[in-house]
Amino acid sequence: MSGPVTTGTVAGVVGSLLAGLGVGHAFGVVGSGNFHVTNALREHGVPFSAARHEGGAATMADAFARTSGDVAVLSLHQGCGLTNALTGITEAAKSRTPLLVLAADTGGAAVRSNFRIDQDALVASVGAVPERVHSAASAVADVLRAYDTCRNQRRTVVLNLPLDVQEQPCTAPSPSPRFVEVLPARPNAAAVAALAALIDRAERPVFIAGRGARHAGPELAALADTCGALLATSAVANGLFTGHAWNLGISGGFATDLAAELITGADLVVAWGASLTMWTTRHGALIGDGATVVQVDDTPSAIGAQRPVDLGVLGDVAGTAHDVAGAVTGGPGYRTAAIGERIAAEGRWTQIPVPAQAADPDHIDPRTLSTALDALLPAERTVAVDSGNFMGYPSAYLAVPDAAGFCFTQGFQSIGLGLATALGAAIARPDRLTVAAAGDGGFLMGISELETAVRLGIGLLVVVYDDAGYGAEFHHFEGADHGTVRFPDADLAAVAQGYGCAAATVRSEDDLDAVRKWLDGPRDRPMLVDAKVRTDEAAWWLLEAFRGH
Repeated sequence: MSGPVTTGTVAGVVGSLLAGLGVGHAFGVVGSGNFHVTNALREHGVPFSAARHEGGAATMADAFARTSGDVAVLSLHQGCGLTNALTGITEAAKSRTPLLVLAADTGGAAVRSNFRIDQDALVASVGAVPERVHSAASAVADVLRAYDTCRNQRRTVVLNLPLDVQEQPCTAPSPSPRFVEVLPARPNAAAVAALAALIDRAERPVFIAGRGARHAGPELAALADTCGALLATSAVANGLFTGHAWNLGISGGFATDLAAELITGADLVVAWGASLTMWTTRHGALIGDGATVVQVDDTPSAIGAQRPVDLGVLGDVAGTAHDVAGAVTGGPGYRTAAIGERIAAEGRWTQIPVPAQAADPDHIDPRTLSTALDALLPAERTVAVDSGNFMGYPSAYLAVPDAAGFCFTQGFQSIGLGLATALGAAIARPDRLTVAAAGDGGFLMGISELETAVRLGIGLLVVVYDDAGYGAEFHHFEGADHGTVRFPDADLAAVAQGYGCAAATVRSEDDLDAVRKWLDGPRDRPMLVDAKVRTDEAAWWLLEAFRGH
């Protein structure tokens, strides 16, 4: 091993170290405070995508990490750069995204700087982990510690880089230090035996896989095949069991009537890396009376946090499923010919006819729109969904090929993240068509990143479920004054064309011909669909959510 070599400044060392550790992609908005560290990343081979707003950059980085499985980097200016990005950082932190934020910070002596805020306290307040490069002498250890927390603990980490420290001369060891990845934890043998015994006794077992199971689809499917369990996911793990004959789809507010019926009828519910929130269980209504509930998770604090469980198993989901598969005796479980036929016939929302309604030539039913899009779009797709009244339509109707094909930034339930989510996912998986689904309110909130999509030449399909307002509010507060949540109809297609997109206004299925033509190629620029959707009834999941509150 050769001795230490001088590599310039702390900023340069940070960039070279992270490149050597294998970060996948960097996003950000560059100002004076993060100029040098961003260029250091680029000089050492880390691709960088410049956003138009730090909030968009944060969400792009979050979505890239979720979709690719690699650590993503977000580069920010000090002070206002960080505060602009805070909603995206909060979403990533709540979702346990391995995101490393490089945030410039004011120097120690700059006590009167306009940019000075308590960045550590701000970061900690939203659930991210604050870290800091303290000096040139500690820079390598500081970077490795931040990266270790990010990668091994699946945490969003903000590494503060004071300007006076960034400028210090710095040396780094050669070769670069090696990152030690922690192996997944195996479950206790007694816990495996206890879970296997519960599965063997169950007549109607259901597995619900969540975020912590996205890496364990084959292991869970194999165990379910052995014991006859039906398969479902939380919303964030949608797509994990695509193609499996006994897949019920999403559990919770987006569930089909059949899925809700069968999950409620289970005598054993095993949550694999799923926290069984009110959204996944419909405020507990999907857990039937007398059902035994088991939760498998690799984080002790997650077990029983959302609802009481009868058995908690601490361990990696894939390893636990593998070990339990070797201990169960097997059986038909919940899988009967009659149930199989029902799943095949009514297991997806696209198979359910849209109820007859009065004709409305100016608006399309969002169910009709979503069903038509599902049939029209290529199977190899990534669906990114914003938050809002519309959100269940693309989530429930647009099939995805696997868990990586669905990006659902809903941990903080902020509207306005959908377009940036789609951009990050598209950069992670350029081999797939990415669909950004948003309401008009959320789309307009994040519209600055439409220029980013055009500039980067991303063939993105943006579908706006346009109800000319904030639908959740005007449906929930029925009979009230809606002047604050209704807006004049806007020509979003014309706005998108001004950005350089292809665009079409859709009021009927026939108007989707423009999408067909765009899909034929070359798809070298985004296309926006301004779908003027009906507003005469609230979405079923929205009614459920508000009843629970």
